[in-house]
Amino acid sequence: MGQSVSAAKLRNRRDWNHRQRSKPKSMALICPMQAEETEELERSNTDGSSDFISDLPDECLACIFQSLSPADRKRCSLVCRRWLLIEGQSRHRLSLNAQSDLQPLIPSIFSRFDAVTKLALKCDRRSVSIGDESLVLISEQCRNLTRLKLRACRDLTDAGMLAFAKNCKGLKKLSCGSCAFGAKGMNAVLDNCLALEELSVKRLRGITDGAAAEPIGPGVAAAALKTICLKELYNGQCFGPLIIGSKNLKSLKLFRCSGDWDKLFPLIVERVAGMVEIHMERIQVSDVGLAAISNCSNLEILHLVKTPECTNAGLGAVAEKCNLLRKLHIDGWKANRIGDQGLIAVAKSCPNLQELVLIGVNPTKLSLEMLASNCPNLERLALCGSDTVGDAEISFIAVKCIALKKLCIKNCPVSDHGMEALASGCPNLVKVKVKKCRGVTSEGADWLRATRGSLVVNLDINLDMGEHLDASASDGGAQDNGIEFPPMVGSQIGASSIASSSTGRSTSFKLLGLMSGRSFVACTLRRLASSSRS
Repeated sequence: MGQSVSAAKLRNRRDWNHRQRSKPKSMALICPMQAEETEELERSNTDGSSDFISDLPDECLACIFQSLSPADRKRCSLVCRRWLLIEGQSRHRLSLNAQSDLQPLIPSIFSRFDAVTKLALKCDRRSVSIGDESLVLISEQCRNLTRLKLRACRDLTDAGMLAFAKNCKGLKKLSCGSCAFGAKGMNAVLDNCLALEELSVKRLRGITDGAAAEPIGPGVAAAALKTICLKELYNGQCFGPLIIGSKNLKSLKLFRCSGDWDKLFPLIVERVAGMVEIHMERIQVSDVGLAAISNCSNLEILHLVKTPECTNAGLGAVAEKCNLLRKLHIDGWKANRIGDQGLIAVAKSCPNLQELVLIGVNPTKLSLEMLASNCPNLERLALCGSDTVGDAEISFIAVKCIALKKLCIKNCPVSDHGMEALASGCPNLVKVKVKKCRGVTSEGADWLRATRGSLVVNLDINLDMGEHLDASASDGGAQDNGIEFPPMVGSQIGASSIASSSTGRSTSFKLLGLMSGRSFVACTLRRLASSSRS
């Protein structure tokens, strides 16, 4: 239908040109501007370079811009004033280099990018960051802001956060790291932003350590909060009132936060029983805390990373009551407190298990057989630093784990014989990653690739044993130090140079989006060109 409309426009333009050419030449004396326009149209029809892009609606042009990379968007904004205006108005994500000299540029930046809803303010740790005045100025011009990311903005105070929160009450996601404001600033956000759904706090230096710390939360935001992530806080338990008051909380992530969490988890679970995801890394928690967590019957994702006080008994308690468990990550830290007994309990009670990551855990055929038999949906398996996982265990996995799609083996006593077993087993296997396994050679990996042509085999024979163990069979990749919130934007804007990212998606998704976006542009141009030739 679009081609027929373009063809009709072209025929009308040609008819108009024909009528103009048939008119007496004296018309040029009476209407010189009309004569110039006629000549211009004649030239455009002669060389076939009619400007059909000018006929595109602003919405279509904005859609094309959103499919381009940040660099291409900046180039497009230099084409003409219309493109500059549309590119600025269609940009919803922005990342700024939040140094102190940004302040005088704020009015001009946000007058151009007046539709920004997702903003990242990042400062180099060696530079002076923006202060309260700059943040307030931004909040006055971005009242529709829904996401804010603050990094190393050390000159922001509680007063600045209070003013910001009053101006941006529609905020849905806040992520702050290495900032200097404290409990009052955080409470200001929680008391004013009633739509807040995600909160991530890392190294908030203004929080007082010890019993004198001011409690944080719950505030009006507690009713909407669905995700809370706390990282590297000296006194993370001051967020206890917020966690307990967030009745609709679905995901709780705690990374390296000091304090005895065994005392807090019973209070949390008593009020917040609907959690589906819990991450714990290097925090003080034992089987007492796991027993409390077992009352979260909707739990689907559990990460126990370097929590040496957690044992088979605690994991068994969780497995017995949390039958919906889909993803389980355990980093036993070579403490041997979790092994076959806990894994067998998981196999008996969690038939929906799809992803299992074991680091520094020593499973044997007993637990592997139970997992293979009772968890028919197990698709992703990672075995790292396991002294008991050798060729025999890999051969067993190849025969029994029919649904397995991704397998990661790291620093295990596996050889090329284990690779040979994978050649004829696991019919649904898509990807195998082998790292730091001394017995696996490049010849063995090449043979496996040749035998199963569609199988992706990644081999890393680097034997540097000083590196921390890390593994993940999930699509998100391996992360040893916890899960970061994905960056809101991919590039930064300096005080003297404006730039931003059009999306905050993963790298692979960005690549797919970029390719599809450019294909869309190319397809559009080809369609317009074919219309002009018809």
